[in-house]
Amino acid sequence: MKKYAISLKGLSLVIANAVFLFFALATPVLSTSPKAGNQPQKPPVMLAHRWDQKVNINGWWMSEKLDGVRGYWTGSELISRSGNPFSVPEWFTRNFPSTPLDGELWIGRRQFSELVGIIRRKESAAGWKKVRYLIFDAPQAAGGFEKRLDFARRWFRKNPNPYTEVLKQQICENEMHLRRKLRAIESNGGEGVMLRKPNSPYTVGRSYDLLKVKTYRDAEATVIEHLPGSGKHAGRLGALLVELPNGIQFAIGTGFTDHERDNPPPVGSTITFKHYGFHDSGIPRFASFLRVREAL
Repeated sequence: MKKYAISLKGLSLVIANAVFLFFALATPVLSTSPKAGNQPQKPPVMLAHRWDQKVNINGWWMSEKLDGVRGYWTGSELISRSGNPFSVPEWFTRNFPSTPLDGELWIGRRQFSELVGIIRRKESAAGWKKVRYLIFDAPQAAGGFEKRLDFARRWFRKNPNPYTEVLKQQICENEMHLRRKLRAIESNGGEGVMLRKPNSPYTVGRSYDLLKVKTYRDAEATVIEHLPGSGKHAGRLGALLVELPNGIQFAIGTGFTDHERDNPPPVGSTITFKHYGFHDSGIPRFASFLRVREAL
């Protein structure tokens, strides 16, 4: 009886294995992961930390923090931080090198909305004539920061392109010098200052060799209502009623261009605003509109 039980168990295992093998061969494998190429590959960019005023920045490089759209030249195409290729005209990237460049698409201070409109109008090339590609690094060029920028300068001297420019850098003498530079940029509608450690490598991800300096802080909120304007803004946007992720609601009535008041961010969209800390109630102090968050 015991021998019979053992053989029956063995027979059951054989049958079970045969059934499994049959269905394994007959049934196509279903994969839950996306097919290769469906998801854009994000570029390996270097990101900044906020300056905490503890780092001695004497002798570091200073440049303006541009309010544009990050653009990474892979060596063959210009892509966004999300990895999506820009529909740039062929002439815009003519004479670009076969090695990567990191920079910003920009048309001027407080012109972010117009820039995004140009990028999104894929059928129109005319708007791209306003755009400049301001290069602030050449990630795979040899040497430290200065040598990599020099590579970009030398390349475009030999291979001119009227739509590119290597971003101007200035040595920071001390903190007072930095504060003067910051005030000058912000008073003219700029965002702030970027600091770069001399001879530093290009490091993927956040690095303390790259620091951003702004007087204000920024945050995001969701638009829940358009509040009508009065006086000179009668008939168009007066303010946005927005909500923070914690549920606090408040109105933002400053920082808009005339174009943005006539074409306000849609209800449900996410905006970025600047502020100078928070009241005890949790409402941001001196909140001012910066831009619509765009997923490019």
